[in-house]
Amino acid sequence: MKRNLIASIGVRTVAVALVLAAGLRLAGQEQPQQTEQPSGNTATISDYNFLIASGFLCEPNDPTICPAVARSANGETVEISGAGTLNAANKSVAGAGAFTQKALTGNIVATGIWTATALVSFQSYGTALGALLHDYPQFRALGAFPTGGPIMRGPIASLMAGPLAAGGLAVLRIRLLPDVGTARDGLLRINCAKGKLPDEEQSDGVRLTITEGPAFDEQAGGRTVFLLQRPGPSFAWKPAVGHRE
Repeated sequence: MKRNLIASIGVRTVAVALVLAAGLRLAGQEQPQQTEQPSGNTATISDYNFLIASGFLCEPNDPTICPAVARSANGETVEISGAGTLNAANKSVAGAGAFTQKALTGNIVATGIWTATALVSFQSYGTALGALLHDYPQFRALGAFPTGGPIMRGPIASLMAGPLAAGGLAVLRIRLLPDVGTARDGLLRINCAKGKLPDEEQSDGVRLTITEGPAFDEQAGGRTVFLLQRPGPSFAWKPAVGHRE
């Protein structure tokens, strides 16, 4: 029954819907009172959204960005895209996306969707102020985020009310649900090269190890980003004393 449903609506349609749903949550959602400010002298918030070669990370006519690609020692590759949220404090995660496994010849071995089942670890590299506007042209086109009062539009409003780009390394347990065949488990490693980077983690990318299967342990392209959530400032207008609306 499940397989018939997935086949009827299409794997890519499911994945795109999940990515778009996650993207709509990037702004305006309520967050815990614990926050991270650019000064770096306050407690660190634990809630992140993440994007893997999807949403505003992608650019038209540039296949090196989306999807993200990992390669195994024998030359097979796996293409991955997706989105989700994670909480570093309580080690919770929710996420999903699509995958395509290819042989060395380029022939497709398997396609399907993946879902996150557990957060193994998350290492933060810190935030990158201004990176959303500087690094991602598609983000600049978004234009406006709600701020709790009258909507402010433009890049400055996006920076003040939206999330902060952050670097980090997340390791997720995932469930791979292929179009054909049995489900399999794996470890998905997501690296975003922003902030204070370790010497060995200088580029964005993913790696995937499938339980009792291949290990795609070489990053071969693709963009990733973690989005640190923060409460947006309120610009609600207050009437002057004695003023009647």
